[in-house]
Amino acid sequence: MMRFPARLTAGSNMPLGATWDGLGVNFAVFSANAVRIDLCIFDPSGRREIARFELPERTDEVWHGYLPDARPGLLYGFRAYGPYEPLRGHRFNPHKLLIDPYARALHGQLSWSDSLFGYRINSPRVDLSIDRRDSAPAMPKCVVTNDAFNWGDDRRPGVPWDRTVIMEAHLRGLTMRRGDLLPVERGTFRALTDPQLIDHLLRLGITTLELMPIHAYVKDRFLLERGLTNYWGYNTLAFFAPHAGYLAEGSPHEVRTAIRRLHAAGIEVILDVVYNHTCEGSELGPTLCYRGLDNASYYRLVPEAERHLINDTGCGNTLNLSHPRVLQMVMDSLRHWARDFHVDGFRFDLCSTLGRESYGFDQSCGFFDVLRQDPLLSTLKLIAEPWDPGPGGYQLGNHPPGFAEWNDRFRDTVRRFWRGDGLQRGDLAARLSGSGDVFDRRGRRPWSSLNFVTSHDGFTLMDVVSYVERHNDANGENGQDGHSENYSANWGVEGPTDDAAILATRDRLRRAMMATLFLSQGTPMILAGDEFGQTQHGNNNAYCQDNNTTWLDWSLAEDPAGRALCAFVARLAAVRAAHPSVRWGGYLYGHRETEPGLTDIAWFGPDGNPMTPASWNDEGGRVLGLLRSCTDAWNGVDTTYLILNAGAEDAQCSLPPVPGTWTMLVDSADPVRGEESLGPVTHWRVPARGVVLLGFEARRRT
Repeated sequence: MMRFPARLTAGSNMPLGATWDGLGVNFAVFSANAVRIDLCIFDPSGRREIARFELPERTDEVWHGYLPDARPGLLYGFRAYGPYEPLRGHRFNPHKLLIDPYARALHGQLSWSDSLFGYRINSPRVDLSIDRRDSAPAMPKCVVTNDAFNWGDDRRPGVPWDRTVIMEAHLRGLTMRRGDLLPVERGTFRALTDPQLIDHLLRLGITTLELMPIHAYVKDRFLLERGLTNYWGYNTLAFFAPHAGYLAEGSPHEVRTAIRRLHAAGIEVILDVVYNHTCEGSELGPTLCYRGLDNASYYRLVPEAERHLINDTGCGNTLNLSHPRVLQMVMDSLRHWARDFHVDGFRFDLCSTLGRESYGFDQSCGFFDVLRQDPLLSTLKLIAEPWDPGPGGYQLGNHPPGFAEWNDRFRDTVRRFWRGDGLQRGDLAARLSGSGDVFDRRGRRPWSSLNFVTSHDGFTLMDVVSYVERHNDANGENGQDGHSENYSANWGVEGPTDDAAILATRDRLRRAMMATLFLSQGTPMILAGDEFGQTQHGNNNAYCQDNNTTWLDWSLAEDPAGRALCAFVARLAAVRAAHPSVRWGGYLYGHRETEPGLTDIAWFGPDGNPMTPASWNDEGGRVLGLLRSCTDAWNGVDTTYLILNAGAEDAQCSLPPVPGTWTMLVDSADPVRGEESLGPVTHWRVPARGVVLLGFEARRRT
């Protein structure tokens, strides 16, 4: 048992958090409005407070102190003293144990109790009352860590954007139904080191794994009371600590080991991060960390009504990134994951919130400016979800250079085109060519458009072709949550069916949409499980379903249909990698000739003639041809012709008058068909609801 001194020594105000130096631990925590902060030490079980110290010094609004002889593994928390004046935005309550915002690891689980709230639940004065019960028994405890890890020869793969193929996955759902893994490994980072899983990603051509939130998060009380849980994890408690449920044996080194293994296979790892809000919710939420340390600094408050929090996120609160210490916390968290875990990039949830100053969204806001000039973070892959539910929150195309953005216009247009909606060819043309109408500004490139047809938020690919309506009753919200318009179709039967014709149509459309995704300029992202037919049975908002609804059913990957689709996706990735005209890194406008009479891009109708204003506006048109021609790395010319037929009948298409020998590269109606030399053909039959990609052999420029 450690012997404690009578008081802490002064220590330092930098770095923030708990830092072990080999002789003891320095504690530093920001609060501009507290009048005192106590450090509470707990026994190894986390159940009993065994020492309490007042942080003796305050420098630049940072409270700090040094505990000699303390070592990694020590459990601790804070208590903050100050005014409890909700009408002025202050909610200090020293009866509430608080998580260190910089905690690297947490011990124990949050146990929901009324004592976690700074006010008395059911009081007629609501949050203007104060609760004096000790919340420590219900709180997880912070852990002092030693982040030293032997990275060996680890190197970030550094996959160029134009060669990037992303898979979005939920860490737990990815492997919970993998029977070949030990039960303790399933759903954890240890499962990511499984050679069979890594081989699956490599066979598909996946270069980058994007993981849904892995920061320590809180499971909402109202969901637990319904027998549900916060499965997605967009409810962050600690921005520096991995979620304990994702660690087989509780060590953050499991995250590092998994990333090192994936890097060794050439696969990047991107983290989906949530810096727009915290798990503390509205002013009626619990006091767990930020609210108790300095509510008026950490959160955006309603001007002249500081009792209330601005809710631009739809989650009850909005982090105040306009405050320099809050911005510093976010940047320190990003650098922690980049430097100490070697992650390759970040996907920013509700990124419009991060770019919002008090007057609205601003490309030149503090967060973007600091991030883009950071010598480490600016070199990583940065992806924005370019919207939030706040005023002016839809900002697709308005993020600064250096960001890729989730392109929901690509998703919706592709779904509508393959559903058979009219007048989609014009918008589809823009999406196929990198959405230059949205992103071609300030030197941005087509990779800025992160193209997707499905993501965690919405239907799976199988459900897009199997359901017209959302079926979310299991969420307990009267089936009214989730998107009401999914641009989907069931092709005759809602949900599962034994009808062979309907199943064949669904299979064709899934392949057609996958082909459209991979054969478009921009950065393709697939949802894990779509490659073999994962279904959520029509639930398009499965945020609270930690069960077989969301866990990937790997048996589907072993049946003939699943194997065939996996092989087709792998072929699409290989064709994309082999043909620069498909993934060209610049915008094409038909202003440049690659060979005499051959422009870099051109659009054709089924008759082989260039599209005209009348044909673009033909509501019944369902066939579109795209000719792209670019130079390759060997100074040759790579030319491909993509034909999409969303009609219910085969289309006999005339090919553009380009002299040369055609090669069949992809036929979505015949997924097992390999590359085939066709000779100087002038016509090609494109199957109903199908995609064909033809190409030339690359020729040397003279």
